[in-house]
Amino acid sequence: MTKLNQDWKNVEWVLTDVDDTLTCDGHLPPETLIALKKLQDADIKVIAVTGACAGWCDHIAQLWPVDAVLGENGAFILEKKEGFLTIQADRNLEEIRQKQNELKAEVLEILKDYPELNLTLDQSYRLCEVAIDIGQNRPKVDHGIIEEIVARIHKLGAHATASSIHINAWYGEHSKRVTSLGFLEAKGLSQNDILTKTCYAGDSMNDQQMFEHLPLSVGVANIKKYWDKLSHKPSVVMSKPGGYGFAEFTEALLALKA
Repeated sequence: MTKLNQDWKNVEWVLTDVDDTLTCDGHLPPETLIALKKLQDADIKVIAVTGACAGWCDHIAQLWPVDAVLGENGAFILEKKEGFLTIQADRNLEEIRQKQNELKAEVLEILKDYPELNLTLDQSYRLCEVAIDIGQNRPKVDHGIIEEIVARIHKLGAHATASSIHINAWYGEHSKRVTSLGFLEAKGLSQNDILTKTCYAGDSMNDQQMFEHLPLSVGVANIKKYWDKLSHKPSVVMSKPGGYGFAEFTEALLALKA
């Protein structure tokens, strides 16, 4: 089992990506749910931070052992309060939805130059983003094409980032990093608390901002395929991929805190 150094002993909050960090090859291992429950049972808060669509986030927030879900790369927060699920966002969701529709038309225009690519099957369940499938329900797209499309979306004045399965695009200043830090501050954590009591788990390029900001960060083994492209790397890497690597991390963390 991978060991963690003593810096991890004070961790009270685990923030984690979902796709290919908690899942593996498109499936959710039972080991993942067991690991999440073990963390909660140890009084460690678990926050899913994901580019997944609002519909998928609702499922995670309702049924998984997590304390909150920061969805569509931080566009909104789903959190149970007094047993009921709530949603909040920094901006009016209807305004965001209008911008999403504008961006969708612009992205579809870009995709005319890439006829083999399509929006994700879950686009209808997205509140704020436009997402392109680059590996979820189709063969993996060449990295050069992904970079080209991301650059073209940036030229529109929109944000865009690539995960292991999607290109996510949006208008607005939210991001995994911005929303995560705001959420933690709202929970009463100081800047020092954030740096010493929280950690982040991820697997791909769109996790770099979190790796950069949080000294305690972990990559599951499949992050190695992006290793040479990462400007900011996790401080530790597990030996197993996806949800199996997350379960490996959970055992290492709990063993240290025992």
